[in-house]
Amino acid sequence: MKQLAVLEKVAAALNRAGVAWCLGASGLLYFKGKIDHFHDIDILVMEDHVPRVKEILLGMGTMAPPNPNSQYKTRHFLEFTIDGIEVDVMGGFVIVCDGVAHDCSLLPEQIPETAFLNGEAIPLHDLGLWRQYYQWMGRPDKAAMLKA
Repeated sequence: MKQLAVLEKVAAALNRAGVAWCLGASGLLYFKGKIDHFHDIDILVMEDHVPRVKEILLGMGTMAPPNPNSQYKTRHFLEFTIDGIEVDVMGGFVIVCDGVAHDCSLLPEQIPETAFLNGEAIPLHDLGLWRQYYQWMGRPDKAAMLKA
């Protein structure tokens, strides 16, 4: 799967640079065995690491122009294409639901485990948080997959 090759490449670069990051969304669901494939790579980063991540990923691919979505007020949302795969970076992730902005910024304690992909560490975001995030996003199908 091409997504895994790109994830491994991105992880290696971010890990070497000492970036605080983790995998979220469908990539997280894939690594947790909830789904059998994913299309894009969603990475959450600590806000102060966004400039470094941007510099690293610009060296690997191209960045799309901003494309705001009213459902999100994420402070730093960057979309890259690396080897044909979309890689989304979120620093200061914010989801708006029923007029309320929910701050979902990454905190170190929200990375409970690490998976390995050909020896490269892939920090995984908290699956329970994604159940709530999917509810706020209006994605009941995904939230239902994560029921405790």
